[in-house]
Amino acid sequence: MTGLRYVYAVCRPFGTPLQAQLTGVGGDPPRLLPHHDLVAVVSHVPEADFAEEPLRAHLEDLDWLTAVARAHQGVIDALTTVTTPLPLRLGTVFRDDSGVRTMMEAREESFLRTLDRLAGRVEWGVKVYLEPEPAAETAAEPRRKPVSGRDYLRQRSTRTKSHEELWQKAEGFATRLHETLSECAEDSRLHAPQNPTLSGASGRNVLNAAYLVPRADSEEFVEKVDRTKDGIPGIRVELTGPWAAYSFAGEETTSSGEEP
Repeated sequence: MTGLRYVYAVCRPFGTPLQAQLTGVGGDPPRLLPHHDLVAVVSHVPEADFAEEPLRAHLEDLDWLTAVARAHQGVIDALTTVTTPLPLRLGTVFRDDSGVRTMMEAREESFLRTLDRLAGRVEWGVKVYLEPEPAAETAAEPRRKPVSGRDYLRQRSTRTKSHEELWQKAEGFATRLHETLSECAEDSRLHAPQNPTLSGASGRNVLNAAYLVPRADSEEFVEKVDRTKDGIPGIRVELTGPWAAYSFAGEETTSSGEEP
């Protein structure tokens, strides 16, 4: 099959085969492209979609981009079950196998160092949200209709104060949780809070963190998070993973491919 080379990740050589039914971006099955002590996981993609100009146009198409991202993540997830992948950026494309090998040759030492550091480890994501409405306002305690302008201002001031107090509690809770989880993880990263408009999650994101955890210690880490989930009314804790260690891969996750 002809076409450009889409690169999902770089790994150490591994003996376990990928799932036979696994397909990548555009429906093409991923294959392994070895080079010295590294393996690139690649598939063919059509130049009509992934050459420089059409790819730039597609990046404005949310439905197309979502489909590519899901296929990309599906390959990374499959790799995570059999080895430690070093994911490359979504849309990393090269003209041919030679271009992929040239990239691996140029960055071989960096790739090997990072893979050694991440071997046997996975990433867990933890987010803390402040729910959109204070838990104290329930159907059993409906908001009283103000009888005057002064009464309205007093009610508004009370609600604002209540929300500020809950926000302070949420920040304190998130800080303590991050300190606790950081102690049982090998490394951690604090990311910027997610925009609810983009993420679709309800509530205000107080903590958006990633933790690098040895795979063997993952069950203990998950249990520690689970024990905090019902800690404070109005505060929600979400756990995701295990993922490939995107947040700890350094510059490799943000490096662009060779433009065709």
